[in-house]
Amino acid sequence: MTTPSPQARRPPLTGVRVLDLATLFAGPLVATFLGDFGADVIKVEHPRGDPVRGHGHAKDGIGLWAKMINRNKRMLSLDLSKPAAQEILSELAAHSDVLIENFRPGTLERWHIGPDQLQAQNPKLVIVRMTAFGQFGLVSRRSRVRRMDPPRSRRLDSPMGLPGWPAPSRH
Repeated sequence: MTTPSPQARRPPLTGVRVLDLATLFAGPLVATFLGDFGADVIKVEHPRGDPVRGHGHAKDGIGLWAKMINRNKRMLSLDLSKPAAQEILSELAAHSDVLIENFRPGTLERWHIGPDQLQAQNPKLVIVRMTAFGQFGLVSRRSRVRRMDPPRSRRLDSPMGLPGWPAPSRH
């Protein structure tokens, strides 16, 4: 039996650099999974910290959600509303493969670090924009953590079901 070469044992995303600008759960979890597969993930957090740090249970003062979702990541604190931080992010993006963000639509553009600017210096940069309501449309600027009104929050297993669909059967 032959022993696999060290090259063959490397995780599949070794050599891929990911910038994680997202907060809370969806975007950071995507970055975590990429890190699990060997990507070099740099978590860029506001100096106040990601709100996920205050969610759920803690052990020894460290939030367990934050510990789980920030595994396999290097951490960097930047206030991206400041020009100096924007320059640092632009330099990082110039040498990265993926950028993940979940700001409200138009935020990165307002800070002059939107896709047009970042991809002008790095055309191969893949930008993942995760928002609850998309980048365009009537409700795109809504916050994803805001309580949704009842017609939009109806659960699939509710007695009413979804509009236009029969109610789920109860076994």
